[in-house]
Amino acid sequence: MTLPIYQNFIHGRYLANTTGEHFEVKNPATDEVIYRVEIADESIQLAAIESAKLGFDLWSSMSAIERSRILLKAVAILRERNDELATIEVLDTGKPWQEAQCVDVETGADVIEYFAGLAPTQVGQQQTVGADFYYTRKEPLGICAGIGAWNYPLQIACWKSGPALAAGNALIFKPSELTPLGALKLAEVFCEAGVPAGVFNVVQGAAEVGQWLSHHPEIAKLSFTGEVGTGKKVVASSAGSLKSVTMELGGKSPLLVFEDADIDQAVSAAMLGNFYTQGEICTNCTRVYLHRNIYTEFTQKLLHRIQNNIVAGDPLDPKVNFGALISREHQQLVLSYIDSGIEQGASLLCGGKAMRPASAANGYFVEPTVFVDCQDDMRIVREEIFGPVMSILVFDDERDVVQRANDTHLGLAAGIFTKDIQRAHRVIHKMQAGICWINSYGNSPAEMPVGGYKQSGIGRENGIETLEHYTQTKSIYVGMTNIESPF
Repeated sequence: MTLPIYQNFIHGRYLANTTGEHFEVKNPATDEVIYRVEIADESIQLAAIESAKLGFDLWSSMSAIERSRILLKAVAILRERNDELATIEVLDTGKPWQEAQCVDVETGADVIEYFAGLAPTQVGQQQTVGADFYYTRKEPLGICAGIGAWNYPLQIACWKSGPALAAGNALIFKPSELTPLGALKLAEVFCEAGVPAGVFNVVQGAAEVGQWLSHHPEIAKLSFTGEVGTGKKVVASSAGSLKSVTMELGGKSPLLVFEDADIDQAVSAAMLGNFYTQGEICTNCTRVYLHRNIYTEFTQKLLHRIQNNIVAGDPLDPKVNFGALISREHQQLVLSYIDSGIEQGASLLCGGKAMRPASAANGYFVEPTVFVDCQDDMRIVREEIFGPVMSILVFDDERDVVQRANDTHLGLAAGIFTKDIQRAHRVIHKMQAGICWINSYGNSPAEMPVGGYKQSGIGRENGIETLEHYTQTKSIYVGMTNIESPF
């Protein structure tokens, strides 16, 4: 069977590179190559920049209302094609259909809709200064770039394009080379909706293409989603041209469950925060701190639900709720972390091995894994694993658990379960994390800013303040009287 080959999307159409270089994309649930993608060589890179310049000139000259209407058309098309696009996400990522069908495309569309609504609200200010006055304008930055991660490919492309385009910028987007198709389909949707050619270009490739974006002097801003080490390299590369950066990086987030918590709800949160998208979510609460008095009840209920409620297998099967990891290499990395947990003295409550579900025997599966008898200095407790591995720790004292929860160089998310409203707010205010939940976990609506403290990121995505990151303020002083000059 001849596999499809996808090209880069430049100026409203697919454009062939000149080298013929390409890479293969595998379905994580089958270990089979499903298509090939051309790499953005120098000819594509040059074309992307020139196209973005033309697109920006046209797009930024439109009124905010015009841009809003076009983006809302794109939202409608995304929702019409929800199932088609969700299927692409399942094949690319290995995540279950029941997740992608109701989350990935829908939440991406929600973000574009949200920023389309905000586009006309960007206003300047005016103030008198004596007899003179000044006013300010909110202007787009120009050409922006986005680099996406592989766990939520289409959603992340929407998260970055929504505010960038609403503010009047052009965006060059590079998806992960492991999950490149969703962004191309988003480009098609934008064009169908009426977004001018060049406003959203998609370039494909690995680190070298990302480095080109971060170095390029004509790119005014770069938004990156990925792991901390790569994010640091992107920031360093971007410094050469002093471009603005937004970094949404990794986490090792805590979930604190106090003795008065609703245990069933807390177990639900812990399972969502460790096994949804087979653990490949940066905000996951992989450190679960249990008050000693509820340890036995919590772990018994957790184990029962893992054994009875998790269904692994072909991610396209609507009954499956636990999918395959992104690659064979990542599967081996997760398994190596599990080995290190055992070596350092943690005990397995369940899981710990690779899986071979009958309906997806060649997929990159790892069992839902829970460690108990964990200590704060273990690798599995301190380092981001990005797989279905939960570490359970015990605490007795509120002050102590807050200190332990914050004892990390990361600070992306945190959660707390308690019925004591005073304690809930007292503790959550002490959490050194950018995204926090009380008696909930994982919800991330378009209206809520997303980003981390410490090494978990720079800036925010979503929410009103994100639009500010895609604009610059121009001040104009208007003289109404004669100039006083000593010359």
